[in-house]
Amino acid sequence: MSTVQLNRTKGLARWTAMLQKELLEQVRSFKLVWVPLVFMVLGIMQPLSTYYMPLILEKAGNLPTGTVIDIPMPSAVEVLASTLQQYGTIGVLVIALVGMGAVSAERNSGIASLILVKPIPAWFFISSKWAANTILAWVALLLGYGAAYYYTIVLFGEVKLVLFLNSYLVYGTWLTLIVTLTILFSTLLRSGAGAAFSAIGVILVLSLSASLLPKYMKWSPGALSGYAYQTVMDSIAAPMMVFWSLASTVAVIAAALFAASYYLKSSTAVDH
Repeated sequence: MSTVQLNRTKGLARWTAMLQKELLEQVRSFKLVWVPLVFMVLGIMQPLSTYYMPLILEKAGNLPTGTVIDIPMPSAVEVLASTLQQYGTIGVLVIALVGMGAVSAERNSGIASLILVKPIPAWFFISSKWAANTILAWVALLLGYGAAYYYTIVLFGEVKLVLFLNSYLVYGTWLTLIVTLTILFSTLLRSGAGAAFSAIGVILVLSLSASLLPKYMKWSPGALSGYAYQTVMDSIAAPMMVFWSLASTVAVIAAALFAASYYLKSSTAVDH
């Protein structure tokens, strides 16, 4: 084995060990339990509450005698789209809160300095945390959205599996962007809360710009969540715009990870 191959093997082993450390921390902190559980509760509640809403209103009382509750029943794909919209609020907040202290907490405690003085590149430090939080987000989304898909089929009718899978992939990329921005701000800021709210603020700006300027921002990462809704409803008008939105999102993710790694390895980023 050549020296280059040996260095690559050692590097991969170190990175894998860093990733295992992050996943073990998620297990010990129960993040791998409560985050998927939150997504599952949100996913299950959407089809159930939609289906039983007339009965809930009827049993709630305080309605005049003879009142007839006639709420049009949405289609199955509309229920799934509304589930993704639920994740666009509470789900985004959960993902940001989970990752807000990923880097800042270890910088404040001095653990980051101890790790980085070893032959561990800043890129390994950042990317392992990003990978662990991304895995958590995708698993939580799969379990929650999968539960919503199951109950939607049971209560509202069939939804093509390809629509579910495509929308899952698109929305998973959107959650990956949120994870990445949270990691970036957790690196730049000492405050975990500041990192979470900064990431959410950027996400809001991206989403608002895509909503207010749809003609000019169809390609932007902010349009990605909307494309996820359209994908599950099979109503994509411009498939190429989805591609460009995905491409721009991947570019932002790569740039943010590079920026976080570059800042972390600078002399002012870590306390020695």
